[in-house]
Amino acid sequence: MNTKTLKIFAASLSLALAAGPMAAHASHEVCHNVEVQDQPKDQHQIAGMAIGAVGGGLLGHQIGGGKGKTLATVGGAVAGGYAGKKVQENQQAKHTHIERRCHEVED
Repeated sequence: MNTKTLKIFAASLSLALAAGPMAAHASHEVCHNVEVQDQPKDQHQIAGMAIGAVGGGLLGHQIGGGKGKTLATVGGAVAGGYAGKKVQENQQAKHTHIERRCHEVED
């Protein structure tokens, strides 16, 4: 550091010390518990959809004959896939945990 910079720094420091401590803002911490839903491993409910589609397709295959049997199999697979997805969604929504969240509040 050169002498001029050192003198400016010393003058600034002495002014800051002469001004006294800055007024402190009073604040306190507020905390509360929040229920948070866990992130599912299978976010798109693929397992539920696949199991439902297979089950629905098997049940649909038992109904009808000829082209009606094919239509019932496809319809059963679609309906079963949808139902399986919804069942898995509902099961995943039940998995939650409690987190403590805090933040500063000025008085």
